[in-house]
Amino acid sequence: MSEFINNNEQRVQQLLEFSLGMMAGKNGKELIDKYQEAIENVTPHDMIAMEDLQIKKGIKPAEIKDDIEKIMNVLNPQLEKYEWDKPEEGHPLYYLMQENRELEKLLRKFKDNIKKIEFDSEAVKEEEIENLRSLTVQLQEFDKHFVRKENILFPYLEKEWENYRPLKVMWSLHDDIRKNLKKLLNLLSDRENFNLEIRQLLGEILMLMYRMIFKEENVVFPVAVETLTLKEWKQIQQQSLQMGYVYIDPPEKNILTKKAKNSDSKKKSSGQQAHSGSHPGEDSNYTHPGSLPEMESDTVTGGIPLEGVMLGLGTGHLSLEELKMMINKLPLDITYVDQNDRVKFFSNPEERFFPRSKAIIGRTVQNCHPPESVHIVEKILTAFKEGEKDKARFWIQMKGKFVLIEYYALRDDNGNYRGTIEVSQDLTELRELEGEQRLLDWE
Repeated sequence: MSEFINNNEQRVQQLLEFSLGMMAGKNGKELIDKYQEAIENVTPHDMIAMEDLQIKKGIKPAEIKDDIEKIMNVLNPQLEKYEWDKPEEGHPLYYLMQENRELEKLLRKFKDNIKKIEFDSEAVKEEEIENLRSLTVQLQEFDKHFVRKENILFPYLEKEWENYRPLKVMWSLHDDIRKNLKKLLNLLSDRENFNLEIRQLLGEILMLMYRMIFKEENVVFPVAVETLTLKEWKQIQQQSLQMGYVYIDPPEKNILTKKAKNSDSKKKSSGQQAHSGSHPGEDSNYTHPGSLPEMESDTVTGGIPLEGVMLGLGTGHLSLEELKMMINKLPLDITYVDQNDRVKFFSNPEERFFPRSKAIIGRTVQNCHPPESVHIVEKILTAFKEGEKDKARFWIQMKGKFVLIEYYALRDDNGNYRGTIEVSQDLTELRELEGEQRLLDWE
């Protein structure tokens, strides 16, 4: 067994050296010849471990994305041969893959529409532009697929995978697709610069979306099937139903198939030294949603019922039910991050601005953000912890709404930092108020 593990580690190290050589612009043929054995035996586990080592070496996700295409072109044929238990109907990954099949159909329509456009012509037909715009809007709807991965699947994989960092690269890939689709819609409205940029952008969108599908189904999903348990898949499916699907009908029942049940007992040893569970050097007090009682129940951790118990809050007493009703009725989206940067709570308002799932409970707040914005999160938290600042404020235009996002440092009576709350609020209507209204007017 030790020899097996050593062979895997050696192969990952060789793949790392191969990838670094490719990124440095060295002779590709010579590198392929030198590391041929490792390339011919690469597994999805190896890919994740290799990319994790790249990030540990300080290589940014943006740099990895820049060079991943030429590296993947070499490794793709072998990754496609990897045998894994494809999920059957009822399994969360089955629906993610079904969404991919529908996305592929839409991408074919997208390509067919592009072929009809005479980009060099000064008289591009308005009908062709409208068709392309309509298809682009439909592609934007695929964001719901990304959101389920980022907010439900990724937190569970972060818990199980020691080498979880490549998930940041995939999240960054999601953001690239989002930005390019938004840019495309803007260009479709700008006829003056239409021919100059659009062809390159269309090709990039297609490449990114097909790359995302391949990486999901030939790297991330096979390893996910071999590492998560039936209990975890059930939780993922339940939360996925709440967040919703795209292009497909949601499953009627939360029934996992026999193949999914096998994942409880069959965590393969192949490459598994890379996915041992806890993250070395990180907070060992991590609390995963799967280890807590059902969060809908009025209990404290350990299952002690709180029915009838009144909570003394200094300025009054409330039952847990009353407290929950008050918090969730406020037109605010509230998230609490403790002093260890772990998400500990989020409210459930009638209207939510940003997606949240129970899977983020216990997750580091850094992992709840795309790689490109983590430095801002770190800057805020550091300033709060060091007592330099107590509040940070942002406002954005989102889906026709003006949203205010504020961060507040929480401190106890002794001034010790105890965490941060994020509060988001829709100010669209409030910004339109003028003068006074002192009388009741419900009309």
